[in-house]
This record gives sequence, C-alpha cells and structure tokens, in this order.
Amino acid sequence: MDEKKYECPNCHDSGFILARDEMGYEYAAECKCRAIKRAKERLERSGLARQFKEKTFETFNTCNNEQLIDAKKTAICFTAKLEDTLLEEKPSLILCGQVGAGKTHLGTASSTELINKGIAVIYMGYREEMTSLKSKVMDTDAYSKEIEKYKTAQVLFIDDFLKGKITESDINIVYEIINYRYNNNLPIIVSTEKNLDDLINFDEAIASRIIEMCHGYIIVFSGKELNYRLYRGGVA
Repeated sequence: MDEKKYECPNCHDSGFILARDEMGYEYAAECKCRAIKRAKERLERSGLARQFKEKTFETFNTCNNEQLIDAKKTAICFTAKLEDTLLEEKPSLILCGQVGAGKTHLGTASSTELINKGIAVIYMGYREEMTSLKSKVMDTDAYSKEIEKYKTAQVLFIDDFLKGKITESDINIVYEIINYRYNNNLPIIVSTEKNLDDLINFDEAIASRIIEMCHGYIIVFSGKELNYRLYRGGVA
C-alpha cells in the first residue's frame, strides 16, 4: 500500500507538532504550516490572491532601465537572504519613492516567493487596515487582537505605507507595530510613495527603526519616467 502523501511532512497536516518545555515536558505546539495557511486564507479573503499570483519577479518589466534592474536584483537578493533560516539577524526591505515604479509589484513578488518557501507573510494594506485599527482603539480586546497579528507575523508586508492623511493616532499605532518588530527581530517589507526624508519628517523614531532594519535593502525610485502608468505600457 502506498504511503500517504502529506502537504506538511512535519505535522502530517494536523497543524501541531510535539515540543518540549524548559522542564522537559512534551506539549502540542503549533506547526509553522498553520501560519502559512492563515496567510494564504487572509490573501483569499482580501481579494489579493490573484495579484500575488500575477506580480512575480518574472513578470516585473525593467524595460532595460538601470534603476529598475538594480531594484529587481536587490529585491531578489533580499528574498533569498530572508529564506536562510540560519540567519540570526533577519533583513527587511523598503521600496520607496516614485509613484507607479513597481514598488508593490516587487514587494508582492518577494512575499510570494517567501510564502512558497514556507515563510508566512501577512499583507497589510495601509489605509484599509489603519482605518480598521483606529475604529477599534476604544475596544481594548478587539484592538489588541487586531494589532497582534501585525506585530507578531513572521513577515509583515505593509503596502502603501503612510498613504492618505496622517493623524496622531496613525503615529501611535505604527510605532507600536514597528517598535515591537524592531525589538523582536521580525522582518518587514514596506512599499511607500514617501522618500526617506519624508519618513524622517513623519516620525524620526519610527523612520530610524525602519531604516536600520532595512539596511542594505533600501530601494529608492526617482524620476517620472519610471511611472509605468504613464510610460511603461501599464506593466507594474
């Protein structure tokens, strides 16, 4: 009789594995495949599953532009680095600057590669999720539950960071997420139309943490010729 094939060889698709605590007692611990499954389900619910399938490194059009070629290489290098489970210091990635240069495309491509390698990435569309978080601020339990998934995600992809009107509440919530991830060495992928000076002017404490986390993987797009909506035939 053929041996049953499991999607996850670690937990045999049960979602749990046996682990030992400090006293040597065994307990059922959550398998990492559950986080992957939740990340994929979240994408499906958000309607972004198709985008994650279409926006890959292969479909990113550089148009032989040196900025775009270097950006793609940097994103691929970051992704490969983050896939190295032996690394103690986990890198982060920021893609910032020119509208329409393909920041979301490269951030999505990196996220897809990581998910396919068994690394859970939680997608955070900045405007929508910030509105949701701010609506729950007065409900401590609901707010804590909502923000916890962004603070503790294996990898967090914040798309269109600081899009729209910024309030004091935005600063407090963003600081809570970024500071937790900074202190716990949890990687982020950030796309934003802001440049580095804009981030520092927004809040120096937040910006300095993001820049430090993304050291070596900071992609800054400049020049309207990079706007795919105007000049690159609609390929992001």
